[in-house]
Amino acid sequence: MDDIRNFCIIAHIDHGKSTLADRLIQRCGGVEDRDFRDQILDSMDIERERGITIKSNTITLRYTARDGKTYRLNLIDTPGHVDFSHEVRRSLMSCEGALLLVDASQGVEAQTVANLYLALEHDLEIVPVINKIDLPSADVDRIREEIDSDLGLDPFEAVLVSAKQGIGIDDVLEAIVTKLPAPQGDPEAPLRALIFDAQYDPYRGVVLICRIKEGSIRPGQKILLMHTDKEYKVEEVGLLQLKRVEADQLEAGAVGYVIAGVKAVSEINVGDTITESERPAAEPLPGYKEAKPVVFSSIYPISTDDYEDLAKALDKLKLNDASLTYQKDASQALGFGFRCGFLGLLHLEIVQERLEREYDLSLLLSAPSVQYEVVLNNGTEVIVDNPSLYPDPGSIKLTREPFIKASIMIPERYLGTVMELCRERRGYNTTYEFLAVGRLQVISELPLAEILFDFYDRLKTITQGYGSFDYDITDYRESDLVKVDILVNGDKVDALSQLVHREKARQRALHYCERLAETIHRQNFKIAIQGAIGGNVIARSTINAYRKDVTAKCYGGDISRKRKLLEKQKEGKKRMKMVGSVEIPQEAFLAVLKAGPDS
Repeated sequence: MDDIRNFCIIAHIDHGKSTLADRLIQRCGGVEDRDFRDQILDSMDIERERGITIKSNTITLRYTARDGKTYRLNLIDTPGHVDFSHEVRRSLMSCEGALLLVDASQGVEAQTVANLYLALEHDLEIVPVINKIDLPSADVDRIREEIDSDLGLDPFEAVLVSAKQGIGIDDVLEAIVTKLPAPQGDPEAPLRALIFDAQYDPYRGVVLICRIKEGSIRPGQKILLMHTDKEYKVEEVGLLQLKRVEADQLEAGAVGYVIAGVKAVSEINVGDTITESERPAAEPLPGYKEAKPVVFSSIYPISTDDYEDLAKALDKLKLNDASLTYQKDASQALGFGFRCGFLGLLHLEIVQERLEREYDLSLLLSAPSVQYEVVLNNGTEVIVDNPSLYPDPGSIKLTREPFIKASIMIPERYLGTVMELCRERRGYNTTYEFLAVGRLQVISELPLAEILFDFYDRLKTITQGYGSFDYDITDYRESDLVKVDILVNGDKVDALSQLVHREKARQRALHYCERLAETIHRQNFKIAIQGAIGGNVIARSTINAYRKDVTAKCYGGDISRKRKLLEKQKEGKKRMKMVGSVEIPQEAFLAVLKAGPDS
């Protein structure tokens, strides 16, 4: 066990985690040069296209140190975006140390601080690494000051590297084997292994990715999952080296995979503890927290025949992404679907894209919303995450919405525009403090619903890309909420209903009406699109009817002849409006949901 090092790379988004992982893999000979490609641990096309890591990935490397000893390094690459902090948390549980990466020009950012606290929560040894030292704008002395003042780490312990140019990679590997501790655990004790990830193999079933804390695991052994209380027989164990490499056994301290004939995805809980059936451990491993979704949206298949396929796809995706939650749902406008919970808007977007690409589904999503607490007149408290379940306003005593504490790190010159953005989004107690020369941290208490649409994009735009943002959910506070319904030709479209603060209701309703008016096709009769709170219409757009010139055949003559024809046409249109139904095309839903009300 002295020769094993389990570590992960944590950083803010776009500070070079995947590039550093590439260089470490190449230096340790983990991949042949002809098989190498950039972001080699990012296995999904969507990760390469966007240049972000979505899934944490694991690889075992062999490294011969300067003292001549060969070490086994288990590298777990982690995402950097705030929406995937659950992935980071699970990865940290299976490590003893972490490389904390800081960009030599951008410096310490919001997610750097958040990930540091996560790592300290799990008692990890941390080695700071300053990356991108080859950039013309790199300022290593300033970054050392920030590491000291913002993170409280020793700035002279920091390893200087340029992952892109391959500078300082040997120093990083030496720091891993000398500064990070070896794993602890008794190989003779009863087996305890943490399932921190899983994959679905169509031929072998569910592949469990585990960190062995105590004992050992080998093929033929009978194992028990402690949370679900189910027994299985181990078929194969091994290490992950880009491909699965079979081994005789996995001992305490190792990270590897286990195949045990688990066929049903629903039988596995990521975060569960594996033990032996004959000699079970006294208690499961501590520290696993369920992910708490903060954004809710309903997903519907465009073709109702795809409902079963969508159910299977969500089942498999849930295994690969433990932070996704879902339950059955139905809508009058869109049929049967699933109400899903996500960790943020980027998470929602990624899940939608993965379902469409990996499972070849065409989907429609309802407007994202958050969880509200509603107290009724009789004292009952209900949780509402779906506008269609909102109680009758007459029976409501008060409503509460979730608030977050946002920490926004920016250069000093953008303070005015960021304060204005927080004010626009109903921010309270907005304060700021200087972190270093020219750098500020703005702290504001905001309603979670206000950051759902384009807050992050707006922040990046007004700070020219220098602003970074992280948040923690704090509590629920009383708020004046209303339910805005969208009516097309007098019919309510339940998929477009939303819960909003009264101040923002008209603005949001008008945005929806205008977008729908642009995308719904014209009919032979006039279509009214209205936003309403109860019976009170607060916004309206009209789609004009096609016109036919019925008076064209009248050459001269009395005006009453023309009037008679126009009246006849008017009656026909009125009758048509009563019986005619308006079909809302898919692109109308997309147009409404794509752009936020401020754009």
